[in-house]
Amino acid sequence: MFEISLKNAGKRYNSEWIFKNLDTTFHSGSSTVLLGGNGSGKSTALRSIFGYAPLSKGKIIYQSDGKSIKQPEVYKYFSFCAPYLDLYEELTLDELAKFHFSLKPALAEMDPSSFSELIELKRAADKPVKYFSSGMKQRVRIGLALMSDVKAIFLDEPTSNLDGKAIDWYRSTVMAYKKDRILLVASNKREEEYFFCEEKIEIEKYKPV
Repeated sequence: MFEISLKNAGKRYNSEWIFKNLDTTFHSGSSTVLLGGNGSGKSTALRSIFGYAPLSKGKIIYQSDGKSIKQPEVYKYFSFCAPYLDLYEELTLDELAKFHFSLKPALAEMDPSSFSELIELKRAADKPVKYFSSGMKQRVRIGLALMSDVKAIFLDEPTSNLDGKAIDWYRSTVMAYKKDRILLVASNKREEEYFFCEEKIEIEKYKPV
């Protein structure tokens, strides 16, 4: 069992609170969406939860099978996907997959050499990623996040730049690979991004008046 617990958590920039007094726990097998409009702070909240943006108040506790995990080690347990996340664009798709899964192992049932086929970009396997469209790059990011052997997956507006066919691929892929892991999605209220989520957090409810 893997858990992420927020205790009286808050994040602010200068004097403006992005969110405050957030108390919740995410556990293995749970799927949660952070909902909010543009500029609401949902992406900042997502990054705060996995430790990229340090909290301004409160604390986050990471536990695996009841044992606490220190902040410098938590990255081993997480994968992250966002449309602004840089890729190694000089590498081909096959080279990128090989490099990524050498650092963060793939799920046991997933063959890294089949990555391009699994994300339905087999025709581009030998093509440098810098020549990919924005939608193709986003498909790569989603695939790398979902197919890594981690305890928690963070998806920030995952269907950004995806067309209808790619969104169908996302829907089927997230269902195939979410398994008994924590999934946390930040979404601008686009239901196709979080259709599988059982819990919802409206981030604007945690802004002080």
